[in-house]
Amino acid sequence: MGTENPGRPNFPMRPPPGPFASAPPTMTPFSSSRPTPPSAYPTMTPFSSAGPRPLARFGDQSVPPPPVTSVPPAGGPYQQFPTSPSPSTAQAPPIRAPPQGQPPFQPRASQASASSVSFPPQSQVPPVPMGSSPQSVNFSPSGVNVPQPPTGSLFSGPRPNIQPTFSPPDSSYSAAKSTFQPPFPGYPSKKSAVSQTPSPFPAQQGSFMPPPPASSSPFSSQQGSYAPPPLVAASLGYQSRGQMQHPSSAPPIGGIQSLTEDFSSLSLASLPGSIDPGCDHRTLPRPLDGDVEPSSFTKMYPMNCNPRYLRLTTSGIPSSQSLASRWHLTLGAVVCPLAEDPEGEELPVINYISTGIIRCRRCRTYVNPYVTFTDAGRKWRCNICALLNDVPGDYFANLDATGRRIDLDQRPELLKGSVEFVAPTDYMNRPPMPPLYFFLIDVSISAVRSGMIGVVAQTIRSCLDELPGFPRTQIGFITYDSTIHFYNMKSSLAQPQMMVVSDLDDIFVPLPDDLLVNLSESRNVVETFLDSLPSMFQDNVNVESAFGPAVKAAFMVMSQLGGKLLIFQNTLPSLGVGRLKLRGDDLRAYGTDKEHLLRLPEGSFYKQMAADLTKYQIGVNVYAFSDKYTDIASLGTLAKYTGGQVYYYPNFQSSIHGEKLRHELARDLTRETAWEAVMRIRCGKGIRCTSYHGNFMLRSTDLLALPTVDCDKAYAVQLSLEETLLTTQTVYFQAVLLYTASCGERRIRVHTAAVPVVTDLGEMYRQADTGAIFSLFCRLAIEKTLTNKLEDARNSLQLRIVKALREYRNLYAVQHRLGSRMIYPDSLKFLCSYGLALSKSVPLKGGYADAQLDERCAAGFTMMALPVKRLLKLLYPSLIRIDEYLLKPSAQTEDFKNIMKRLPLVAESLDSRGLYIYDDGFRFVIWFGRMLSPDVAKNLLGADFAAEVSKVILTEHDNEMSRRLMRILKKLRESDPSYYQLPYLVRQGEQPKEGLLLLVNLIEDQMGGTSGYVDWIMQIHRQVQQNT
Repeated sequence: MGTENPGRPNFPMRPPPGPFASAPPTMTPFSSSRPTPPSAYPTMTPFSSAGPRPLARFGDQSVPPPPVTSVPPAGGPYQQFPTSPSPSTAQAPPIRAPPQGQPPFQPRASQASASSVSFPPQSQVPPVPMGSSPQSVNFSPSGVNVPQPPTGSLFSGPRPNIQPTFSPPDSSYSAAKSTFQPPFPGYPSKKSAVSQTPSPFPAQQGSFMPPPPASSSPFSSQQGSYAPPPLVAASLGYQSRGQMQHPSSAPPIGGIQSLTEDFSSLSLASLPGSIDPGCDHRTLPRPLDGDVEPSSFTKMYPMNCNPRYLRLTTSGIPSSQSLASRWHLTLGAVVCPLAEDPEGEELPVINYISTGIIRCRRCRTYVNPYVTFTDAGRKWRCNICALLNDVPGDYFANLDATGRRIDLDQRPELLKGSVEFVAPTDYMNRPPMPPLYFFLIDVSISAVRSGMIGVVAQTIRSCLDELPGFPRTQIGFITYDSTIHFYNMKSSLAQPQMMVVSDLDDIFVPLPDDLLVNLSESRNVVETFLDSLPSMFQDNVNVESAFGPAVKAAFMVMSQLGGKLLIFQNTLPSLGVGRLKLRGDDLRAYGTDKEHLLRLPEGSFYKQMAADLTKYQIGVNVYAFSDKYTDIASLGTLAKYTGGQVYYYPNFQSSIHGEKLRHELARDLTRETAWEAVMRIRCGKGIRCTSYHGNFMLRSTDLLALPTVDCDKAYAVQLSLEETLLTTQTVYFQAVLLYTASCGERRIRVHTAAVPVVTDLGEMYRQADTGAIFSLFCRLAIEKTLTNKLEDARNSLQLRIVKALREYRNLYAVQHRLGSRMIYPDSLKFLCSYGLALSKSVPLKGGYADAQLDERCAAGFTMMALPVKRLLKLLYPSLIRIDEYLLKPSAQTEDFKNIMKRLPLVAESLDSRGLYIYDDGFRFVIWFGRMLSPDVAKNLLGADFAAEVSKVILTEHDNEMSRRLMRILKKLRESDPSYYQLPYLVRQGEQPKEGLLLLVNLIEDQMGGTSGYVDWIMQIHRQVQQNT
């Protein structure tokens, strides 16, 4: 941990940051819960730990690796080393570390300024005796003068000219950087750093000079000679296959210090005599490019799995618990195990017929690209727990001179981070189940009148040829109103037989062997049933719903095999077990401590039913249709704990919403599905998973039970450090899904990733992944609404952001004149934007009047399961202008790409002469400006162009402009086919439709007492500045 240095004064430790001054007294961090069947409500675990923070020292991990081709200089062991010729390989001398526990400021050396900044000589540090082991370069913390090497030091010399590398700034916030970063005396600005030329003059007295790059010298260092430090890449955890066998061979080496700003900033100072905020909303950073998958370590870890399968909230794992306690954006990961393969790639499927699956005998890790082979190929070392395992004889291969297996090119499991193994019989408790679809359909009067039954029957019939698993696929049906209707579809029948059970208190299953049939054998009977279903109940006037007994009946039919249960519910359950009350209109509960109870299931029936369904491998998808309260909070519980999802269609009418239901039901039936699955995430030594978030049931402490999984489901996990200090330089993660494929094979899908361990808090922030952070934040905030008021969930989110930005500001508060500037790393430039969007999302926004209870709960269930890319689009939707494209005489492909340019979600983006599409991935809102040309409206809407636009149904007309609009909508839908965006039309000034459909979703504007983007930024900044 660092040693006492008698030649250097002991500096006082920086006091820990003060408490969050403006937070409400009742504010608590996010907490999460998961049930374990069949227990009742689980205990809540805190979202983060509070209390005194342990201190540790940190080293800079951001210096790029030096070349390895340098020749060591000739001369004696004490020869003075020349300056490195490469501007990108500067490395700090191995000077002594500061006193233990002082976190230094360490900006990235790769972005050091080209200008030579001289400082007066300060307290001297005696030179390090040659031959001493290299130490981590650590600098004094904020508020302490940085000591300089003495004049005439062994490391004196001209200062290198380090050229920074900047990525092109986003157009949406480039103006902010140029306008709001005035240069300060003695501090080079970003603008000047880019344009400066290398200085020909040597550095002034007291300046640093880096040692030479690490060489590949064939000579061993003698005692007393200078030993070059290890490669900087190793300090970041980047290791070659040869190095992987010794993960803790050397301590990390830090980099050169500089006072150049390696952060982004916004100037928020008000003009003298003005109360207006000092920033222009047009210059604020906005996520107009959507989700950007992290790629910083792709080159260093080319064998990692694709980020669409596994993403971490930061690509730099903290080396100590004290460092992790200062990372306020939660350490975690988002896993989407069945994400669609990247374009042009296909996961290799490996079948170990003779050897069986190769796994570590202690931690059960699967063989992967980061294991290493030793003892001439007879043993392999696990990268997770470092245990040495024997290589089975049938898997043996000799090693070449570099330690690589000679058959490496024929072993995809040793080359790729994502593979699938065909599981042998010892991975099965029973023979693989066939794909099974069971439909539970409400046929009460409201379902008949809405047209839902007809759309569902037609869609199922049209998808029969595309159901996965032919010819093993099984299918069955139950309908219900005040009674339960079973259907015998035995293949020998000409048409199905209906059997009615009216005793709801003692449900039994008539003819249990003929209610589930093989689709290929009973195809004609199934088609006959689906053709006759809409007319069978067209005169039904029954208003009751025996939903609970119907679910129990379906469970009894399916329990032998498992499968997917699709429920179509149109009214509030009113009969038998599981009946529900009208509780959503209780205005007195809102704003009180009882408010969250409305978002929890009523009674214990639904939670216990979900536990039973999961136990028998039954996954539930709920399709809810109603113009009245149906208690989605209770119905959705069945989907939440069985790995399913909730589809919500308020005020459903088949003539308007039928196409959306057709598309989403067809995708649900035909997408590739994993059956009877379990998932486990393994972490390297010193890291553990503390909590899981998403739609699943936790079977044991770390095993997720997932009766059905598909490419549209993602799961989040929070991580923590088990040990005070990590001793390895790389941490590995492996997410494993064991499932039954529709083809009948039992398979194991393995995703492996390596991540470096860093000792610098600044590096953690620089490697942050905003998409993964908000995917985890979203789940935590929604779970908090189940135990607290909405306001508490929003405050907890804001508190997280404030703490993170304050901690980051503390890193630079003394070395830089920050003044009224708000600073943040480039990786987190959208932190505030997504934070505002999440606080205004349907599950969290406002109070009783801002969203219907069912709508709020349905959105919460949906967002808990969304992958990162889809979630970010829902939080910050696209707004594009299309009238210019429609009016062009001949549209080209590049013209279509140009109109895809997204606009900020602010009313100022809307021109009354334009036509705009708002797309959040779930619906389109097409906004007609008041002064839009009547010819455009007539071409798009036909004879109804002068009517109230919100009542018009958009259809294709016989003109080029209408066809172009339909092509645009089709292109947008094809970019993400998981949901169908139904178009809603609205004309400027048509209230209340315009406000409900579009204006309330312009999240950057002030609306209904909520903050706009500028006010949110100012509010965050004021709280960050407190106790900085």
